[in-house]
Amino acid sequence: MLALRVFARVVEAGSFTRAADSLQMPKSTVSKAIQNLEDHLHVKLFHRTTRQVSLTTEGAAYYESTSRLVSELEEIDANLANAQAAPKGRIRVDVPAAVALQLIVPGLCAFHQRYPDIEIDLGAGDRLVDLIADNVDCVIRGGNISDESLVARRLGDLKFITCAAPAYIDRYGTPTHPRDLDGDHFVVGYFSAGSGRAFALDFTRDEERIELFGRSRVAVNDSNAYLAACLAGHGVIQLPIFSAKPHLDTGGLVALLPEWNVDTTPVFAVYPPNRRLSAKVRAFVDWMAECFAQMPTTLDG
Repeated sequence: MLALRVFARVVEAGSFTRAADSLQMPKSTVSKAIQNLEDHLHVKLFHRTTRQVSLTTEGAAYYESTSRLVSELEEIDANLANAQAAPKGRIRVDVPAAVALQLIVPGLCAFHQRYPDIEIDLGAGDRLVDLIADNVDCVIRGGNISDESLVARRLGDLKFITCAAPAYIDRYGTPTHPRDLDGDHFVVGYFSAGSGRAFALDFTRDEERIELFGRSRVAVNDSNAYLAACLAGHGVIQLPIFSAKPHLDTGGLVALLPEWNVDTTPVFAVYPPNRRLSAKVRAFVDWMAECFAQMPTTLDG
């Protein structure tokens, strides 16, 4: 069984070194396990070079046949081990920067009161990580999940609002129509940390829908920097109500174009397809679902 687990991790991680790190084993032990498995099967499972490993035809067929078995056996082991025990251990999760700053970090004391034996390695940023290669147990992602090989659980929905800082309004005035953002006004641009693709602002009123990029003199690829740029008066932004509300309540931001709606974005917890959902990860995801259920979705909430 150990050899099968090692084989699966090498396939999923794409290298012996990454597999060894995720399994907390010496690389030599991983290499020996694969060699023993190949000797037992009398086939070569991997093509090896100095930079990478790739599956042979026989290795790909073997992985397809055994990956589900490994997952099911690990699930059985976990169910037996955790039947009488509270969730414990270290998990690696990756979340958007704003979610980390405004939801997770402030709530971690309450989480650890409930689950004192769970340790969290929290990756915070807007770059999309590779769940397998980076050995991440789960990620929180906004927007629809395009990779159908991943397993996703919907946690909730983010409602957005258009706003700007008083300093911006004092200088440029208040836009009265979305098209003003293509004219005399400025937006804070936002682009993907991974692909560099710029994201448009969207507005809907009755049957009318407008998407535009607007004029920008500063663009960022991090949600916390996006908010900071707006607070500094650099332009108009659209951000989740839970993120905007504290600043709206204190007067640091002003809501704009209230008659125009902004698209709602679904939020998912996403897991690798061939990695069992352990009790400790399930506990964290359940807690995250509670966090999203309790966050404000209206300015009065």
